[in-house]
Amino acid sequence: MPSTVLSRPVVLTFADGVRPGAAPLLPVVGADTQVPLARGGRTRYVGLDTAASTPALVAVAERVAETLPLYASVHRGAGYLSQVSTALYETARDTVAAFVGGRPDDVCVFTRHTTDALNLLAGCVPAGEAVLVLDCEHHADLLPWQRRGPVTVLPTGSTVTATLRALADTLARGRYALVAVTGASNVTGESLPLDAVVELAHAAGARVLVDGAQSVPHRRFSLAESDADYIAFSGHKTYAPFGSGALVGRRDWLDAAPAYLAGGGAVQDVTVEETTWAAAPHRHEGGSPNVLGAIALAAACDALAALPAGALEAHERALRERLDRGLRALPGIRQLRIWPDSAEPTGVLSFTVAGADPGLVAAYLSAEHGVGVRDGRFCAHPLLARLGVPEGALRASVGAGTTAADVDRLLTGLAAFLESGTSVPYAVVDGRWQPADDPRPLARLAGADLRAVTRGAGCGQAGGQTTLR
Repeated sequence: MPSTVLSRPVVLTFADGVRPGAAPLLPVVGADTQVPLARGGRTRYVGLDTAASTPALVAVAERVAETLPLYASVHRGAGYLSQVSTALYETARDTVAAFVGGRPDDVCVFTRHTTDALNLLAGCVPAGEAVLVLDCEHHADLLPWQRRGPVTVLPTGSTVTATLRALADTLARGRYALVAVTGASNVTGESLPLDAVVELAHAAGARVLVDGAQSVPHRRFSLAESDADYIAFSGHKTYAPFGSGALVGRRDWLDAAPAYLAGGGAVQDVTVEETTWAAAPHRHEGGSPNVLGAIALAAACDALAALPAGALEAHERALRERLDRGLRALPGIRQLRIWPDSAEPTGVLSFTVAGADPGLVAAYLSAEHGVGVRDGRFCAHPLLARLGVPEGALRASVGAGTTAADVDRLLTGLAAFLESGTSVPYAVVDGRWQPADDPRPLARLAGADLRAVTRGAGCGQAGGQTTLR
């Protein structure tokens, strides 16, 4: 490791003597999971990809385990367990709505994830009405509007001030029903000031949707206090990876729109000639709902809401600052930022390593140090192109279960890569870098060998058939 890292350790001390980030803020499942290394041996896995998916909180897993014996069909069953499951499901709806500050007349629709929620809302915006969105959005908050149309994709300005000015000018020149904006970028953790966006949009007669996938799990949010109209977020990014998400917001569009899924549970009455649809939220929850997913999401919301005010923010701030300082001490590292005048980001930090393919660095960190980070274009291709890295970058993200030791493991691995390179040869197989002759099997539960797995490029970029040592 270069001496610059060793001679400049990051020590964050607070007035009360507590060092946020020194220990997990909340216990997560799998915190001590051991993974094999390409050079032999095993090590504790360090997951620094919480921006993609978070591990389950222990409290969430326990809640699901407690509920499984009570699991049954919901809403239409006369049996006792069906009534219990229905009560648990609808109570979970109330909990999730309260977690994001839902107003008394707001609706909480359970979905599969944020992408599902945004596609649902895209079908609820009144026909013919235009939507305004920035080009820095995750694909989940861009593609549904592109497909729906009409949409204006506003280029991100060089500063927050310039971006807000462009937003105001665009709203003044046209008529829009909705402004869709990220609560926090999944690439840099940055965001526009939501109060300013809401004020501009409402003054122009437009509603505001917040893509909360990267903000709700990390910062307190309230629809009532922010005056935003809709919030969408995912359970799998909120420490409840059980296949559930939510769309919470104004009722009128949701009641007037066609059912998202035509099927049982979404109706009041059906004849062979016509159907009378239920009101939202059931109107958009056709089919058997994900009862356990909803309960898991509510349990995660309860756990996060029970934290002392500011505790989560302080924990992630300490970890991000530690990572930021460590990366600045390493040669050839470029951190990505959208706006130099943005407010404090969440615990997401993307960067490049000079002269190195991001996929190779990510594969090396995993195979030789047991550290999981994300590489590629993060389902934000226009933003990566705007930031000058259309080929992709690396991303590290922290959460409630991350510790300072986890951050240090990443910094140690990067320093070793910069100093000595890889220790084993690597090759691109099915679009992904991996050790050329990878000895590591997948977990026995999967019943497969790592070399037999076909991997798609996802939101990254596939390379050629190259071998490197």
